[in-house]
Amino acid sequence: MTGTPFRASARALTALACGLGLAGCGQLTAPVSEPRPQDERTFRPVEPTTAALAGATLYKGTYGGLRGPASYLIEVPDNWNGTLVMYAHGYRGTGEQLTADPPAIRAYLIAQGYAWAASSYSANYYDVQAGIEDTNALALAFAELTGGRYGQPSKYLIMGVSMGGHIAGAAVEQETLQTARHRVRYAASLPLCGVMDEAYEFQWLGDYTLAAAQLAGLGARTYPQQTYPALLPDIKAALFTDTSGPIWQENAGQGAKLREIARRLTGGDRPVFELGFRTGVWQNAVLSTGGSDGTVNGILNKNFYGNIGRMYRWTDGPTPTPAEVAFNEAMVRVEADPNANAPRPGGLRWIPPVDGRFSVPVLTLHTLGDFYVPFRHQQLYRLAAQANGNGDRLVQRAIRAAGHCEFDGAEVIEAFDDLVKWEKTGVKPGGDDVLTPSTLADPNYGCAYTRKTRSGVAACPAAQPLHR
Repeated sequence: MTGTPFRASARALTALACGLGLAGCGQLTAPVSEPRPQDERTFRPVEPTTAALAGATLYKGTYGGLRGPASYLIEVPDNWNGTLVMYAHGYRGTGEQLTADPPAIRAYLIAQGYAWAASSYSANYYDVQAGIEDTNALALAFAELTGGRYGQPSKYLIMGVSMGGHIAGAAVEQETLQTARHRVRYAASLPLCGVMDEAYEFQWLGDYTLAAAQLAGLGARTYPQQTYPALLPDIKAALFTDTSGPIWQENAGQGAKLREIARRLTGGDRPVFELGFRTGVWQNAVLSTGGSDGTVNGILNKNFYGNIGRMYRWTDGPTPTPAEVAFNEAMVRVEADPNANAPRPGGLRWIPPVDGRFSVPVLTLHTLGDFYVPFRHQQLYRLAAQANGNGDRLVQRAIRAAGHCEFDGAEVIEAFDDLVKWEKTGVKPGGDDVLTPSTLADPNYGCAYTRKTRSGVAACPAAQPLHR
């Protein structure tokens, strides 16, 4: 069964939610006008073709989002337990079509009595501001979009992957709860392979591509390096002996230095790092970001990237080697604009922060070899949570896989179940230490919560018990 598509403005949805007293409501004052490319782009929602699962009712259509119409999916099981799981999808590129899709564990959620909902968001690109506002607006419009059949949920949970992990993490941050136009108090959050430090991700992409060009003898003299796209084939050829297959091989000279710089930038020595580094699809994804101007493809209007004072190392000695000193002296240095991602009047920042100020249980999963959104995100998130007195509210799990978001269904279901039990009972589940270098360097690190042996990854010494 398909619900009737519902079309309304974001303002109307907020007015409805406020009038019914469903959640906190923010100011709708328009932000001070500061033109940026994202505000001039247009997008087109595509109605999902998803069909309902047995024993559930599916609603789909379009609704008013932050930047225009967005598509949505809502699925409610016949034995609904009153909890709504909001699912935030990952980065969809720069096309104009907006699409919504179900979470990977959709069938499990329905079988367990959970309703779920997902938005396409009203914009593509790395628009986390729209992702949060549109996800929250959809949650608040649940009763209206389902024809008043169920009323509003008694509890909200949120989960997301990649950029959606950023959304799921930022959605429970104190700043979001204070400044969002649409406010939902989620009971718990499950960020998967998420961007858990909004600044680091773009520092990483900038650092790696600048270092690669410099090692290849084609480094930037000015920023941005406008010639980078044309130079990229030569940069690859100078660092890798073979890029023709799914697994690349770095050369023993400059390529090996690049590998070790990347190891240190992405979280230190750990299992599966080298397989992630050599996986061509993710090398291409990261290398293709070179030459950017620091505005995150027009999401910002000022440069967000900086590397002043950063020391790039490929050795571990107490002091840099002469070669490392010379390399760093030759690197172009860039100063980030401190106002690139400043607070926004009347709403969220353009790239909402994840800074460890949350008050609900959060459980994360991250693959150890992730080269696109590196494991370092989990270390920075842990440090931020601890600095704000929230270390006990955060559980993190390392998964022995090389790909970005390469999770097995059993790993995600186990994490979801453990998070739900934690939220209900207050009993904190187990997790991994993500900070101690000797722990991470252990060849068996990540075995505790990995439920599948991946190709090219060493098997754990024995089957690990389920941590239920």
